[in-house]
Amino acid sequence: MRRITVRTSPVHGRGVFALADLPAGIMLLEYKGQRVSWREAQRIHARSGAEDGHTFLFGLDDGSVIDGARGGNSARWLNHSCAPNCEAEQDGERVFIRAIRSIEKGQELFIDYRLTVDGRRTAAMKRLYACRCLADACRGTMLYSRR
Repeated sequence: MRRITVRTSPVHGRGVFALADLPAGIMLLEYKGQRVSWREAQRIHARSGAEDGHTFLFGLDDGSVIDGARGGNSARWLNHSCAPNCEAEQDGERVFIRAIRSIEKGQELFIDYRLTVDGRRTAAMKRLYACRCLADACRGTMLYSRR
């Protein structure tokens, strides 16, 4: 039985939605795609002309990246929320998505992207990575603050 589906999201573009009630702690899917270096990922992203901060890149602890746009699966459509119901767990070179609380049938699945950027966070950068999650505790950006 399929547990998730991808469809239009009220938050942004496409999203991943529960097809059944999902208990907290359940492993839902793996984030798949081609593994590349950050340098290669940045080169590909710059060449694509994407200027809205939208990519399917998932950074790994070793500095490499899973590029969900190349060989990816449904996980690439997970949207960001400042109050996520799922989290990403890295196991070696693989990343898995786990529910961190119960999710009802029909609800969208979210992770906190915890994006980091080099340099100063300008107003333009915050606009580029604006959050649309509508959570009560929304921080207004997908950028992560270590405070």
